[in-house]
Amino acid sequence: MANFFPRWTNILPFKIAICAGALGAGAVAAFTWYGTPKTQAVGYQPSQPIPFSHKIHADQLGLDCRYCHSFVDVSGHSNVPTSNTCWNCHQHVQQDSPKLQPLRNRMDVTLNHPDFGKPVEWVRVHKAPDYVYFNHSAHVNRGVSCVSCHGRVDQMEVVYQDQNLSMGWCLECHREPEKHLRPLEEVFNLKYDPEEYLAKKVDGVSNAERLGVDSAEDLGLKLKDMWRIQPRESCATCHH
Repeated sequence: MANFFPRWTNILPFKIAICAGALGAGAVAAFTWYGTPKTQAVGYQPSQPIPFSHKIHADQLGLDCRYCHSFVDVSGHSNVPTSNTCWNCHQHVQQDSPKLQPLRNRMDVTLNHPDFGKPVEWVRVHKAPDYVYFNHSAHVNRGVSCVSCHGRVDQMEVVYQDQNLSMGWCLECHREPEKHLRPLEEVFNLKYDPEEYLAKKVDGVSNAERLGVDSAEDLGLKLKDMWRIQPRESCATCHH
């Protein structure tokens, strides 16, 4: 009887199996990568109702983070500025800017706008899951800067999420907190450089000499010891 199938079809099932396996492995790898917090959250940069530039306010003007985020060092939760906080300056500054019209609508009673008295609906950028508790004041009052979690916001025209804020990322800091600790007076200095800090002299004595350290790594360990920082790694630390 004649052979209806050419000889190469004998290995066709093996080829199909190899291709199917490769496709399956690729699908698993893609899901594993794109399903992580890093790809879902890092870089998230929503548009805001008022185009607020942190680079102008925090960098060029040198505003302290706590002017707008006034609860960050006294509360478990930070806060976004109220319309009144913005109006303190902008009733006098950039009065005719069209970008600030939403603010004027809410704050200028003479406009008789229907939005008068309503809050600015800022779009939240950073958000921990509901089952996670993070205390801002506990961190900034022990030398962890805004930069560690939020990046160099003073260089951002539009704020975006700089870190993935995953559980593994948090645990890395809890295991080696000395890498993120600063002197308390430098917590809100977004341009802080540990080497410059150690070299700075007060009354002829450098901070390195005063603290008895030689490097940024030694400084972190010194601060960890001074403040008796012992971050916990148990589930109940954040999930309670």
